[in-house]
Formats: sequence, C-alpha cells, structure tokens
Amino acid sequence: MGISGGPDSVCMLDVLAKIKPKYDLKLIVAHVNYGLRGKDSDKDEEFVRRLAEQYGLRIEVLNCKSLIRPAGTFSQGEKGVVSENVLRETRYEFFEKVRKQNKFDLIAVAHNADDQVETFLMRLIRGSGLQGLSAMKYKSGEIIRPLLGITRKEILGCLDKAKRIYRTDRTNLQSLFFRNKVRNKLIPFLEKNFNPNIKKTILDSVSSIADDYSLLSAIAEKEARKMKNLSVKKLLKLHSSLQKMVLLDFIFKFKGNLKDIESAHVEEILKALKSAKNKNQIVIFKGLKLTRKGDKIIISHNS
Repeated sequence: MGISGGPDSVCMLDVLAKIKPKYDLKLIVAHVNYGLRGKDSDKDEEFVRRLAEQYGLRIEVLNCKSLIRPAGTFSQGEKGVVSENVLRETRYEFFEKVRKQNKFDLIAVAHNADDQVETFLMRLIRGSGLQGLSAMKYKSGEIIRPLLGITRKEILGCLDKAKRIYRTDRTNLQSLFFRNKVRNKLIPFLEKNFNPNIKKTILDSVSSIADDYSLLSAIAEKEARKMKNLSVKKLLKLHSSLQKMVLLDFIFKFKGNLKDIESAHVEEILKALKSAKNKNQIVIFKGLKLTRKGDKIIISHNS
C-alpha cells in the first residue's frame, strides 16, 4: 500500500487493515519521503511509521531528499528542479520494487473520485485521446485503486466518524503543481461559473468514454491481429479512429507501454503515412523511430 499519511491513504489503510483477517490479506506499508516540505516531510514519515506500528504492519520507506530540493528553495521560472512526472515515476518504481521483492500481487494506491476529475481535466488540457480521457481505472495491471469511486468529502466524513487522524499537506493549497492548479483554481471556477455539479458531470462522462474506448479497443485489437504486420494500405482502409488505435496497439506491443505517447505523435505518423510525396519516410518520437518503406511500416528504437 502506498501510504503518504494524508486522509485518502489513511482511510485506505484503515479499510484494508479491517478486512485483512476476513480475506487473509498480506499487507506492507510503503512510504516515500521526497523532502519537498522540509521538516513536515520528516513528520509525515514519522506519522506513517507510527501508523504501521499501530496496525502491526511492516513498512518500507524510500528517502530521496538528496535528489529533490524543497519547494520554495528555487527561483521563479527555474526548471528541472521538481517535476510531477519525476515524483510519480519515483513513487511507482519504489512501489513496484517493494511488490516484487515481497512477491506480492498488487499495489494499492488511494486515488479517489476527486482525483479522477482532476486527472480528466489535466489530460484534456494537455491533449489526449479516448484512452487518456477514460482516466484512471480501479485496476491497471498491478495497480489497484480501492477508493476511486469515493469522493474526498466522503473520505473525510469516514475519518471523522472513525476518529482517525491524518496529516495535512499544506502545499496542496498552493498551486506549485499542475494538479494543484486544476484542483484549487479551475474546478472551483467551473463550479461557480458554469456547473455546480461539474464533478459528477465529468465522472459520468469518464464512465461513458471508458465504455466507448473499451469497445473500440477490442475492435482495434482484432484488426491488429488480422494485420499481423503494419501495412499502410490496410491501416488507411480502416476508420480514422481505428487507425489511431491500431497504431497504438503496435507501438504498445513493441515498447511494452504507451508512456509519453500522445495523440499528437499518432497524428504526425498518420500524416506521414497519408502523404503521397514520398513512399519512404521516417517519423521520430519519444525514443522510437517509425519507418515507412513502400507499404511496410517498421517500428524500432531511435539510436
């Protein structure tokens, strides 16, 4: 379990600990101390260690304070100091390491319904296709999100009722990161000026988009299996939506994931494939190289 000490993760820990005997669960607490908030980060770690002790659980802690400077110690506009992507990658790499070392099946994280809304808006703003707008799932590979259907308000209510204490991250009230800007500025603006029930509206949309994507994904996978090797002629015969998804299917099979692959990359590839100027073309994107030789399309690493 990824436990930060905040309300969401404390709620998840409490729930899983309560059902542990009934379902014979084996649990380990995993905590990352980024050192972003100085002494407060150390207090978070101490709090999570005490929590683990109270529940009688083992704890694994990753301390990466030496890698990341605390917020407020860098000048405005300075880049490369703190990145949401770096923090997320560091966190999940550590969780996966703990999972494998202990031969566990799953990693539980405490994303909730409000996080889902924020994720949808972040991906919409950055530019995303159906897959991205399907947002987070209750289970993605080894990652499970038990609280994904529960709102932050409901979580706080449960903690209050159970008299559970938790740590409050004051930086969540600041707009240091993109997610915080969406949470603290964009969503309240949308609620006030456009739709007071915008969160529910978005959650309903996410569910609908996820259903549509699931259907199209199944069709695209079937078409990809029929194709065996990427063919310009066969690919361009498909509906434009399926063209993108078949391309992504082949990229996934080669790369093992679709990390950092954006809709703009797929559009660039399709534009090159549709071009009548040159039958031999190369598109380079995110460490990959897609080469068109006549009707044949080859995906390789860009060395």
